[in-house]
Amino acid sequence: MHNDAPVHRDPLVTAQALPPSFILGTATASAQIEGATRIGRRTPSVWDRFAAEPGRILDGSTTAVTADHYHRYREDVRAMKELVVDAYRFSLGWTRLQPEGTGPLDAGGVDFYDRLLDEPCQAGISPFVTLSHWDIPVQYEGGWLSRDTAKRLGDFAGLVAQRFADRVDGWITINEPATVTLNGYALGIHAPGVPLLFDSLPTVHNQLLGHGLAAQAIRAAGVPGQIGITNVHTPVVPASDSSEDAAMAHLFDIVHNRVFADPVLLGHYPEVPDYLGGILDVLTDVPAGDLEIISTPLDFYGLNYYMPPRVAA
Repeated sequence: MHNDAPVHRDPLVTAQALPPSFILGTATASAQIEGATRIGRRTPSVWDRFAAEPGRILDGSTTAVTADHYHRYREDVRAMKELVVDAYRFSLGWTRLQPEGTGPLDAGGVDFYDRLLDEPCQAGISPFVTLSHWDIPVQYEGGWLSRDTAKRLGDFAGLVAQRFADRVDGWITINEPATVTLNGYALGIHAPGVPLLFDSLPTVHNQLLGHGLAAQAIRAAGVPGQIGITNVHTPVVPASDSSEDAAMAHLFDIVHNRVFADPVLLGHYPEVPDYLGGILDVLTDVPAGDLEIISTPLDFYGLNYYMPPRVAA
């Protein structure tokens, strides 16, 4: 675009330029925007704990206040209406709704999300709800390294689907399991902050199993809204023509894209070339029936896209 080209800053003009079937929306995550971490019976999530550790967040920010969406959601939704968006995607704070990580939903948490769902509905904006956007309860020992966490997500999904189904147009089971595995458990730069490298791979299967169990629980609740998962994928390019760079680019494509998409969409994990050794063996020896659960039919597969990496050995 030339510097002197006209730029449309009126959101209505932008919205009218899109095809009628295009859903233009905004997206948030509970830990990133809600704040109010000590209100009601809400308990800490792994992101509360991670952000509070000195040195984790560059400027010392925590989850305590953030954008204060908990108190300002009405004006936030008014801003969305002024933007002429069709949908608002937000996540449920797991520990606000289920403070102990088990048992029935908390009445105070339910009240907040009842109000949060009513607001966009009244403004003509479709709610899209994410069940797990990284902030799992700290009570889950091992986090996504534990198979039990997958079962917990399935239980949580059934409870919230029964409670909120009448106003939700789209359900997203998990947001970016690839980011949780790579940043949270492999590199340790996201919560829970454990740098395990390839020992993080069990979190792949446990998240996907949790997704499948959650999708089944939501569908069993008879919800009218669509059900899917959202992940982050990217094309991968070798940094040079060398065979070493090509091999590592292939490995990154497998661990960032294929081990997450293939089981959900195709019902199996990808084949791994012999030259990569037994790095992914943990994903080939899984309990019978898991892949059938993981590949539960969906209404959509969400894609978050940021940038194409160039990979060098």
